[in-house]
Amino acid sequence: MSAMTELVSIRKTRVRRVGKPSKAERREGRAAYLFLLPWMIGMLALTVGPMLVSLYLSFTDYNLLQTPEWIGLDNFTRMLDDARLHNSFGVTFRFVFISVPLQLIAALLLAVVLDRGLRGLVIYRSIFYLPSLLGGSVAIAVLWRQIFGIEGLVNQILALVGIEGQGWVSSPDTALDTLVILSVWTFGAPMIIFLAGLRQIPTMYYEAASVDGAGRVRQFFRITLPLLTPIIFFNFVLQIIGAFQSFTQAFVVSNGSGGPADSTMFYTLYLYQMGFTNFDMGYASAMAWVLLVIIAMFTVVNFIASKFWVFYDD
Repeated sequence: MSAMTELVSIRKTRVRRVGKPSKAERREGRAAYLFLLPWMIGMLALTVGPMLVSLYLSFTDYNLLQTPEWIGLDNFTRMLDDARLHNSFGVTFRFVFISVPLQLIAALLLAVVLDRGLRGLVIYRSIFYLPSLLGGSVAIAVLWRQIFGIEGLVNQILALVGIEGQGWVSSPDTALDTLVILSVWTFGAPMIIFLAGLRQIPTMYYEAASVDGAGRVRQFFRITLPLLTPIIFFNFVLQIIGAFQSFTQAFVVSNGSGGPADSTMFYTLYLYQMGFTNFDMGYASAMAWVLLVIIAMFTVVNFIASKFWVFYDD
């Protein structure tokens, strides 16, 4: 009985210790919250607060100068008759559906090449990653406009083989294609992630496949791709979110006009024009929340679909 009583006493002591933290633990907890306080204030003041304000403004008529006037769902119903908004949806979806797969394919193929153990791998990796750091900058967008201009580098190269060039950026048929090329060129970030994923695949799988007579192509499709699907899924979700938010390239290349015949009028660019050119901030806020819903829907669909094609090595 004494042993049983002692065991019950020990258990009560453990429960009491777990349920009621000591003074030192409470002091450490307060210190942790104190260090987190600046971040929490920044999150509330710079992220959550503006989001809630924009949600309110999306139901108002607001021009930045006068007091917001509540109009209910008028901003959202107005979108149904906005032809330029519908065009911006089409341009944005075409950009996303073309640029994201091409960028991921280029990043994966180059990561496979770099995974072969080349000399100076760190240098190559840095060179290929550099466009990802600069691709969204104003300087690169200006350079891109010059490269694809009438007297740009592309037309100079075509002239060497007797082909007459054109204004690729100023033509509605090719303006969006130049931005797709710019997006594909910034494949450095997904390439680095793919390269890290390739380094995690055990070599014994390839050794066993080689013994069975499988070539490199078959090994790629039977081993590399299935084991790399979690990384592909991760990059795919991130790049889709980033593509929907693309703004700087279209703004600089088209001088903020949306290009010829609105051929590069991204959704974000049209949102900017409505909010900061036309000062229709209520309508722009409604557009921002619609974009948030669209990105959330694509993300949810990707997570649901991932159950059928993403494989995890247990």
